[in-house]
Amino acid sequence: MSAVTVFGLCAAAAVGVGLYGLITNPQPLRKIIAFNLLGSGVFLLFGIIGRRGAAAGSGNDPVPQALVITGVVVAFSATALAIALTLRLFETAGSMTLRSRAPTGPNSDPSAG
Repeated sequence: MSAVTVFGLCAAAAVGVGLYGLITNPQPLRKIIAFNLLGSGVFLLFGIIGRRGAAAGSGNDPVPQALVITGVVVAFSATALAIALTLRLFETAGSMTLRSRAPTGPNSDPSAG
C-alpha cells in the first residue's frame, strides 16, 4: 500500500468521524470539534490531490496548497468565533445546550386553544 493510499484512507476516516460527530452530538463544543475534524480531513484530501499531480511528473500543483493554507486560516477564525459565541451562550443562558424549556401552567398546551 502506497503512502498516498494510506493518507487517502486517513482523510476519508477523518471526514467520516467528523461528519458522524457533527450529526450525532447535541453539545455545541463537541460539534465545533467534529467540524474541525471534518475540515482537517478535507485539507488532507486536498494535499493528497496536490501530491498526486506531483507524482505524475508535472510538479506540485500550487492550487490545492493555496486552498489548504487559506482554509486553515478561515477554519481557525471560524473556530474562534464559534467558541466565543458558545461562551456567550453559556454566560447568557447558563447552559451549553439550546434546548427550549417546556412551558408549565394551565395554558401550556398549544393544541387546546
